[in-house]
Amino acid sequence: MSSPTSVLALRLAGPLQSWGASSRFTRRTTESAPTKSGVIGLLAASAGIERGDDTRLAPLAALRFGVRIDQPGTRIRDFQTAHHSVTGKSMPLSERFYLADAVFVAVVEGEHTLLAELYSALRAPVYPPFLGRRSCPPSGPVELGLHENARLEDVLKDVPWQASQWYRRRHRHQPPDRLTVLREKAADEPGSTDVLRDQPLSFAAAHRRHALRTVVTTHVALPLGPPDGPPHHDPFEALPEALEDESA
Repeated sequence: MSSPTSVLALRLAGPLQSWGASSRFTRRTTESAPTKSGVIGLLAASAGIERGDDTRLAPLAALRFGVRIDQPGTRIRDFQTAHHSVTGKSMPLSERFYLADAVFVAVVEGEHTLLAELYSALRAPVYPPFLGRRSCPPSGPVELGLHENARLEDVLKDVPWQASQWYRRRHRHQPPDRLTVLREKAADEPGSTDVLRDQPLSFAAAHRRHALRTVVTTHVALPLGPPDGPPHHDPFEALPEALEDESA
């Protein structure tokens, strides 16, 4: 009989996020939801695991991963220029894609002791966490909680809706009746899956490597109740609602 698993839940929210799985050269795209490699990288940074330390990375990469889309956000594109630091020569124009105003619930499932260590690391990170790229800091604490003797599917179903207050107000007359979930297929689970090359093997700068990972797309009913985590602060709440709607 397998030992009970625990689940660590994260709230990934910020002005900008970018989760690339197939970016190449001057075009840096983003997936519509956090990738496993990006979230494992966030956890590894919080725990102080260096980029080339594949031995310490391996237990994190073996965790089962899932994500719930609570607030899809808007995909935006940015053009960036740069100059060589030595020669001053102009570098090729690059495209960078981001998700603006998105909110996700990401979870990892595995052995309790490891997840407890990661939970503590998120509360006092060695290196600051970021949402896919260093230019994308989170807007608040990332940790949502550690659930003992739990399953990934149940936590994604039960964690309260994490959408921003302004997003809830905008959709108060017609909130979504369900949320999309992207998760790894269980070992004994039947049915078809998609694949994504975001299973981290190494974050070393000289040989970053990723493998294919199976992804199942499902849906859960909108969880009722107030969002978990710290009190929300929105400076625009002081504005009249009519004025806020006009500026949107």
